[in-house]
Amino acid sequence: MTDITAENRGVGRNPVAPGAGRTVASAVPQSLVARLTRGIVAGEEAERQENLAPFTGEPLAELPQSTVADVEAAFARARQAQQAWAAVPVQRRAAVLLRFHDLLLKRQDEVLDLIQAETGKARLHAFDEILATAMAARHYGRGAAGYLRDRRRGGAVPVLTHTVEGRRPKGVVGLISPWNFPLELSVSDALPAFAAGNAVVNKPDTQTALTALWARELLIEAGLPAELWQIVVGDGPVIGPAVVERADYVSFTGSTRTGRDVAQRAAARLVGASLELGGKNAMLVLPDADLDRAAEGAVRACFRSAGQLCISIERLYVHRSVAEQFLARFTARAKAMRLGSGLAYGADMGSLTSRRQLETVVRHVEEAVKAGATVLTGGQARPEIGPFFYEPTILDGVTPEMSVCADETFGPVVSIYRFDTEEEAIEAANATPYGLNSSVWTRDLRRGRAVAARLHTGTVNVNEAYAAAYGSIAAPMGGMGDSGLGRRHGAEGILRFTEAQSIASQRVMPLAPAFGLTEERFAAMFTSGLKLLKAMGVK
Repeated sequence: MTDITAENRGVGRNPVAPGAGRTVASAVPQSLVARLTRGIVAGEEAERQENLAPFTGEPLAELPQSTVADVEAAFARARQAQQAWAAVPVQRRAAVLLRFHDLLLKRQDEVLDLIQAETGKARLHAFDEILATAMAARHYGRGAAGYLRDRRRGGAVPVLTHTVEGRRPKGVVGLISPWNFPLELSVSDALPAFAAGNAVVNKPDTQTALTALWARELLIEAGLPAELWQIVVGDGPVIGPAVVERADYVSFTGSTRTGRDVAQRAAARLVGASLELGGKNAMLVLPDADLDRAAEGAVRACFRSAGQLCISIERLYVHRSVAEQFLARFTARAKAMRLGSGLAYGADMGSLTSRRQLETVVRHVEEAVKAGATVLTGGQARPEIGPFFYEPTILDGVTPEMSVCADETFGPVVSIYRFDTEEEAIEAANATPYGLNSSVWTRDLRRGRAVAARLHTGTVNVNEAYAAAYGSIAAPMGGMGDSGLGRRHGAEGILRFTEAQSIASQRVMPLAPAFGLTEERFAAMFTSGLKLLKAMGVK
């Protein structure tokens, strides 16, 4: 890795937050690792993979690796358990989620340690996962019965046809969850699947599997039958397809490239899939924005979880008339961010999770600088803090041919662009194949909502980075274009795990000539009936 010179990166370095006094080894003892890994479906002689703690680069855990045969066994167990679970009344299934909600909040420190140890995030950013997971548990715990209840529908013949739409579980859901949000992106998708009467075979990323295994233990304590949630761990290109090729429905969160493969495999089997994929999300600062508030929001938008978040901002469009004022505020705040590896609150940003992510960030920044971009702040790795730390970085002068302009960086790097008109900003924000999240900042909420409605993204936040839309758990969340298919949250977040079934009961007369009617009289009668129904406004 080459160093960015002081002339290119501005003056000063991000300060280091005070240490917490506890080590990763003490927070995640091997006795805990041994207990949790017993939840992995793998043979006694399974190969093992060593995981490293991002904060230190030291060994964290050795995880047994599942085989394709283990995946088959996991699905067999899950299918057997699912049949009995589907017969449990939905209110009892939902009650498990509410008990899990309370246990999670009570014992959050345990899993905060695990999330930090496995991902390297700051503790406050790990707490984001507690918030999102608890909200999903509460929402579907309270709302599942309403979402899943039978609904009366208009029949073929009013009064004579009684039609009901019911919801039936898919069966066994294949859930493939990523490393960046190991609690929220495994559990929050599993919860509505369980509430809908399904079992789950989950393949978490090996790097962060301990967090998912801890959550499984907690859900079992809350009353979930143990066999309903099977966890397999292993090489993605081998174990991932094995899960997709056996599931009755697939829920995948990850890269667009892998998502395309998942979609093709699911389509070949005629099973449904929901995919939350990559993003190159834009934030628009309009000329009437509160610049202090926007600068604070930009720090959250760009550097939360070290930018390793699908809905974080990587492109920042600022109206030319306020660009210098905004950048002075934003840059000062980014320079002041405290980097830290402590297992306690206090750091403003933690580490990247892996050397691979660090290498991508370094490559994007270095290529941009060589091609003429300017580093306003950041632009350096910080190995004296930990092996994968990288400073929050703001780039100016980025042009379309640079990788950092169009490709997802997935790190603490944002590029600045100036615009003169709203039309120009909207066009630039939409000039990407992705469409996951966006953000608009203005004092005029009506204007902000009008701009938001023209942005081609699944969620748009006005005067917030991403949390307002993502935290609105009753509203759907997902991507357009290359950012995916389907939605989590809200009605779609649970109904995707069900099959719609219509049951129609016919009374008095069949939908065919009867009671001595000739075919001609039958056709004439129904023709008159159809005209009358239209005149009456019947749907």
